[in-house]
Amino acid sequence: MDWVSTRGQSPPVPFIDALFAGTAPDGGLYVPECVEPLPASTLEALRDADLVETATLVGAHMFRGEIGAEALRPLVRDALDFPVPLVQVTDRVWVLELFHGPTCAFKDIGARVQARLLHHFTDGTPLTILVATSGDTGSAVAQAFHGVPDTRVVVLYPAGKVTDVQEAQMASLGDNIRAVAIQGTFDDCQHLVKQAFADDDLRQHVWLTPANSINVGRLLPQVFYYFTLLKRLPSLVSVPSGNFGNLTAGLFAKRMGLAVRQFVAATNVNDVVPIYLRTGRYSPRPSIRTVANAMDVGAPSNLERIQWLYGGDIDAIRRDVTGAAFADARIVAEIANVYRRHKYLLDPHGAIAWLGVEQALIGDEGDSPAVFLATAHPGKFREIVEPAIDDSIPLPQQLADALGRPRYAIPMPADYDALRAFLSE
Repeated sequence: MDWVSTRGQSPPVPFIDALFAGTAPDGGLYVPECVEPLPASTLEALRDADLVETATLVGAHMFRGEIGAEALRPLVRDALDFPVPLVQVTDRVWVLELFHGPTCAFKDIGARVQARLLHHFTDGTPLTILVATSGDTGSAVAQAFHGVPDTRVVVLYPAGKVTDVQEAQMASLGDNIRAVAIQGTFDDCQHLVKQAFADDDLRQHVWLTPANSINVGRLLPQVFYYFTLLKRLPSLVSVPSGNFGNLTAGLFAKRMGLAVRQFVAATNVNDVVPIYLRTGRYSPRPSIRTVANAMDVGAPSNLERIQWLYGGDIDAIRRDVTGAAFADARIVAEIANVYRRHKYLLDPHGAIAWLGVEQALIGDEGDSPAVFLATAHPGKFREIVEPAIDDSIPLPQQLADALGRPRYAIPMPADYDALRAFLSE
């Protein structure tokens, strides 16, 4: 199957080219030429499959012609060596916990599969992974690629705008990992990455590959965990949304046969997509800092993929997606409320997804289950969660270990010439 640009001005390419290129020559994002439904027999087999077998069956369908099930199975077994449990919170609401990987964030799933896909296809030429992060992506990518031969990872993050744990996970690994603290916002970091990938002269000398969800290798493995919902198929799924890769993966899963009636795009006050869904006008703007920093995105890249998937038909998107946005005070209050009422502990991003479910279920008298996605362990945001619940949170060992290591962050202005010189070293 060929992979095409969302903007339609670049020629189709095989998956391996899309995987290593990241963005298309016309500036668009790569997508499969068509999103074909899974065969009914495969959907039936997925009902009783574990995560590894689910990833194998769904991945073989998406990557067909490039990597088959027998080659993919050991790859995903190595990458996805942790649980993704579906946990009941109330009579009707369940949570899919995506934070049990090595960096305690859902980004582990896409990053670890991407790292193994790249290694599977590489020919040993030195490769630079360049990624911008508002928090969790950088730590997941750094961990996933740490120690991979012939690979340098450069992670750009906004200085002073990520949590202590997130910075520790990115900046304490050393070796082939370079953590760069940009004096600016996440949008500045993302703009610098886009400039680098548009710099043809640089790319003649440095083999660059992105690891944000603009890369299909990072995005598409997120489709895998949506199919674990077949065990308790919900009518509604609330997705905490920043750069909208997670929601895009869910909509791909729906197009492939996952019978979810409605998705909620739940955001913080960086609400350009809920506004777009309500008004039909997309007006990106500088991001605003919030307690849910991984979602502080003012110009979400993956909206372009969602628009492509629906042929630009805003009414069709609205039939499948509703938007919801919540301010910091409401998010923090809900962390305390859910902990008190249900004995379930949320991080700020999960709290936003929970609020999206609660809002969507108002007036819904049905009894079909609803699911929200929990994308990070609350310990990653203990400076927000602990005051909210007036109690301490035991840190998972991998987070405690990261906090105890020395850090090697490289300060840099939000200046492309500075980044270009660094990448050229």
